[in-house]
Parts: sequence; C-alpha cells; structure tokens
Amino acid sequence: MTRIFNDHTGRQVNIPATPKRIISICPAITETLFTLGLQDEIVGRTKYCIFPEDIVESVEKIGGTKEVKEDKIRALQPDLILAEKEENTAEIVQVLEKIAPVYVLEVQSIQDSYRFIKTLGTLTNKESEANLLVDSCKTVFPSSRMQVKNAAYVIWRKPYMVVGGTTYINDVLHTLGFHNPFANEGSRYPAVTPEDLSAANLDVLLLASEPFPYQEKHIAEFRAFLPNTKIILIEGEMFWYGARMEVAGAYLEKLASRID
Repeated sequence: MTRIFNDHTGRQVNIPATPKRIISICPAITETLFTLGLQDEIVGRTKYCIFPEDIVESVEKIGGTKEVKEDKIRALQPDLILAEKEENTAEIVQVLEKIAPVYVLEVQSIQDSYRFIKTLGTLTNKESEANLLVDSCKTVFPSSRMQVKNAAYVIWRKPYMVVGGTTYINDVLHTLGFHNPFANEGSRYPAVTPEDLSAANLDVLLLASEPFPYQEKHIAEFRAFLPNTKIILIEGEMFWYGARMEVAGAYLEKLASRID
C-alpha cells in the first residue's frame, strides 16, 4: 500500500504507507529522523551525516551529498530516499528515483525548517513526535531582534564565499539581529572579494567551522582588511535546520548577546 504526496518541489511521489528502509542523503534529515525515533528504519546516510554522534556510526555510508554510490544504495533496498533541494543535485534525484521513491524537501527559512520536521513526521508516521519537536524548537529558539548590526557569514575560502538571501542561515542571522549586506546578491552563496567585504561596512564577520574549517589562525587574514570589524569563529553545525534547532537555541542566544 502506498500514499501519494507532492514533495516540496512539486514532484508527485508514491511512498509506502509505512516506510521500513529509509536512506537519507542530507545531514539535517538524518539527525531529524533519529530524533523522531526512526533509528531502526534508517539504513543509509552520507559521510557528512554526523549527528547524533556515535549513534549514527552504525548506519551504512552511501557517499556524500553531491556524489552517491548507486550500487551501494541499490544493495540496501530502500523503500524511501529522502533528499533536500539545496544539499542534493537534481541529477542525483533522477538517478535514485529509478531505485526507490525520492522525496525532496526544501528549506530556505526558519518556518521552512518547521515544515521540514512536520513533513518528515507525516512521511514516516511520526506526526506526534514531529509536532512535539517543533514545539520544543520554538521554545528554545531565539526571538526575533531588530536588525542593528551589519554581518557577513563566511562559508568558504579561495574564493571567499558568504551566505546570501533565501537561505535558512540568512533568516537565522536576521532573527539574531544581523543585517546581511549580501542578501540581495544573485547567488544564494555569492563569492566575494576583500574589497566587497570592506565596502559592506561590517560590524561583525562570522567565520564558520564548516564547510570550510575556519580556525583562529585565519582571523589575522581578515583583520588585515577589516581592522574595525568584530570577527567571531562560530560552529557551523549550530546553523543547521531540523532537529539541530533544538540543540542550537542556547548557542544562538549566546551569540546574539555578544553583539547586543
């Protein structure tokens, strides 16, 4: 018996009434599935799916988010594959939907993240657990502050890349009281130069620990052309959506207090 859903991209997907062999190709999906109590149903995950720590190690790795091992996925005989539009490519979805139903989720904002959690609950018959998780996330997540500080969130080096608009991270920045000068760029993750960063009149520069692992040694590199900007190293995983929001609430509150 199957159920028919339209995924977040509008694709029609036939999904088992009770999925028993789920593969996740997005870290936030994997962590959220575990949080919903689906540890027995998860049979595959990417090498970037690192939460819940230790527990997730028992699940078979099937590649990364941009490259997957098709033969390994086929051998696992999934009855549902879960993807995310930004994390995974359309080409991967086209390949994997020949193996099993692929539901594609999409997150571009905090509200989208709550939808993301509830959708996973609906697909896996964990609606009550999903509603409780959303309520918990809302309880601990920071309240919206007035945007009074210019801030850029840097995710890459050589070239420098920052978070742009229509992203979950950008929405979190706004909630914390940051104005992102790069929110209206054409790309969701625009490449920028030192001159671009200098011209943005930044009060704060946030250097993320992933996907590029910014560390203390990189601060001087930015200080050379941003002498009056506060530079903060941050845990990139705390800006992940889904179940991570519940864990990240206190961390983000503390971060916001550092700029008040």
